Amino acid sequence: MEVVNFISGILLVLASIAIVFVVLRTDTRHSGINSAISGGNSDTFFGKNGANTREAKLDLITKICVGIFFVITLLVNILIAFFG
Repeated sequence: MEVVNFISGILLVLASIAIVFVVLRTDTRHSGINSAISGGNSDTFFGKNGANTREAKLDLITKICVGIFFVITLLVNILIAFFG
């Protein structure tokens, strides 16, 4: 069981570092309460073709990293509950 804890700990640390790195790489041009509510101006060229931009790719990578982090955490807690 200690090997599983060690491996899952390493995976959680790597997922955390990946999340921090991707979030830091994200551009913060949209600031203020208006952007927080509406999500920014989507009438621009990049807003209409949002899936092709660098920001959209970083957003997808962030969601994937958070999903991996969530799944690993859930699995570790299930393993500890049954075998701990």
